[in-house]
Amino acid sequence: MATRDNPRRRNSGGPEPRQGSFLGRLFKGLLIWSFALLLLAGLGLTAAVMVTARSLPSYERLKSSQAGQMIVVRAADGSEIVTLGPSYGKWIPIGRMPKSMQDAMISVEDRRFRDHWGVDPIGIARSVWVRAEKGRWRQGGSTITQQLARNTFLNSNRTFDRKIREAILALALETKFSKDQILELYLNKVYFGGGAYGVDSAARKFFGHSGEQLSLGEASIIAGLVKAPSHYSPTADAKAAVERAQVVLQTMQEAGAITPAEAQNADLKDVKLAQEAGQNSARYFTDWVLPQLDLVLPDNDQPIEVWTTLDPAAQRAATEAIQANAPKDAQGALVSVDRDGAVLAMVGGTDYVTSNYNRATNAVRQPGSAWKLFVYLAALEAGYKPDDKVVDEPVTIGGWSPRNSGGKYAGQIDVRTAFAYSKNTVAAQLGNEVGFGAVANMARRFGITTPINTMPSMVLGTSDVRMIDMVRAFAEVSAKGASLTPYGIRKVTTTEGEVLYSHRPDQPQQLVPDYVAAGITDLLQTAVSIGTGRAAQIGRPVAGKTGTTTSNKDGWFLGFSSGVTTGVWMGRDDAKPVPGLQGGTAPARAFAAYMRVATAKRPPEKFQTDLKLPQYQLEPDDEALQNNPDAYFYVDPNGNIANHAPTAPDDGQPAQRTRDDTVPVGDDQGRAANDDLLDQATGRPARRATPGTTPRAAATGRPRTN
Repeated sequence: MATRDNPRRRNSGGPEPRQGSFLGRLFKGLLIWSFALLLLAGLGLTAAVMVTARSLPSYERLKSSQAGQMIVVRAADGSEIVTLGPSYGKWIPIGRMPKSMQDAMISVEDRRFRDHWGVDPIGIARSVWVRAEKGRWRQGGSTITQQLARNTFLNSNRTFDRKIREAILALALETKFSKDQILELYLNKVYFGGGAYGVDSAARKFFGHSGEQLSLGEASIIAGLVKAPSHYSPTADAKAAVERAQVVLQTMQEAGAITPAEAQNADLKDVKLAQEAGQNSARYFTDWVLPQLDLVLPDNDQPIEVWTTLDPAAQRAATEAIQANAPKDAQGALVSVDRDGAVLAMVGGTDYVTSNYNRATNAVRQPGSAWKLFVYLAALEAGYKPDDKVVDEPVTIGGWSPRNSGGKYAGQIDVRTAFAYSKNTVAAQLGNEVGFGAVANMARRFGITTPINTMPSMVLGTSDVRMIDMVRAFAEVSAKGASLTPYGIRKVTTTEGEVLYSHRPDQPQQLVPDYVAAGITDLLQTAVSIGTGRAAQIGRPVAGKTGTTTSNKDGWFLGFSSGVTTGVWMGRDDAKPVPGLQGGTAPARAFAAYMRVATAKRPPEKFQTDLKLPQYQLEPDDEALQNNPDAYFYVDPNGNIANHAPTAPDDGQPAQRTRDDTVPVGDDQGRAANDDLLDQATGRPARRATPGTTPRAAATGRPRTN
């Protein structure tokens, strides 16, 4: 009988193979998978680092990259007025960077900088241990390389994703650049507070000298700022800065960077901090200048230096003149320009810190009698001369009856005297005779940009104006009637000196004939010599005009001497009366105080006031033939300036109607014709002069002729 095969019996001849335990197999599997994952992660990290390293900018591009635009504003003498935006100072190569600065930064921020590959596992472990021991983060694990990566490429958000990217960038930086290159980038780009980026900028801000000249004590103060720039800033809290610097010195000693003797000899009490420049009146000027960069350099975002026209000595004198003479509770403003329009000084208020509103360029106020400049310019252009006789007497024009200051009338006087003593009745008669539209047109011609009413009272300065526009008008008179534009930027350069923009003056246009400019200068000089502006005398020829508004709300003085034109305004921002304020008092005194300094190094200049009239006069008909018909203006019954042949604008759109009481900015600058001239030109009999409305006719007893 056959025997059946029994598997159990077949295997009974030897021991059965041992099966591994479940835990053993699990551990082995985890080990294998962990190794595989680590290998894959390592390969992925290596690939990420290599790809990132290849995409990193070059070293030169990293040197030039900055967080925001730095703008350094300089005065005419090259001195720094203000630095806006981040300040990077001068780049210091690692070979010229003080060793004490390098050692201080490495000791306090990354002691193992020379030993790791961009990420320090030991530092991270130490940070985690302290976190577990103290219950909160007391020290970071970021290396200098990681900080450089974060500051250059990332933001400061504390997210896991950002930390991963930071680590990859740090490893990539270490792969592409040397330790010295990384340290050089870091020391020249790290933020130290107060807008200062880099060692050189911090040294100049806090100690007033180059970063290449740092002492051990100064280096320890700067190195201590990185942890908390605003808290440890020497200018914000000198005591906190010194205490933090002592910690840095102790850390340097522990790291072996300095000896105990060197740490002890670094007396932080001997460190002299630079005096921080406060907000001063020059900021009114920079606030006016800097927006103009959008016009001269519209697409620039690189660090630049703006070289301006501001004269530091003149600016100080202007500030002192306003602060010393402005009445209590009143504001004051001053603008001063050179003969080419360069702004030498600008003060927009008594205190920039209290109020940064620039009254010199933004405020609109009534100019009072200073407006008579345009009234008399129009009269001189219409044929009047300074010696012509006029009558100072009560007048009524269109239901309006002007009065002189003090209510007195002088009777028959000449034009020069009427201007010197600012006779309102004569100004009203002259304005009525030449046409209020002609006066408004003259103001437009000389640069007034605000709306101008053409009611009879406009001759006394009832239209609001900007101070800088009035100063421009007086400067154009000083330039013998030639146009000019106030400007504040001479050139713009890069921090390396490359010129990006240079000011080019506009081609001047002759606004009035030479004899008109000479005549008005004669009148302005007389106003200072014997008239209402006597307080503006400075011991050399001065021409100028006072201005006072109703109830002493505004006081003005504007004038020029030796090529410098200056305007002063005083008053309250709420337009309330200021007791005793008149153009010939505080404003004129401030003008004189400033101009003595502004003209001190200039030779006195005599004014050219000789009237060189044309050798012949054209008859009205002949004169009409030689004029451009489009330049013939008149005032319609509503008080608008108009001509007999209005044309549509170049764009083909219909002409826009203007308000009855204003003259649009873009009006042409023609000469107004008076009624007598029209009568002669048309052959109509001359009209009888209304008392007080044609002062020369009243003074001579005959109709006024040209």
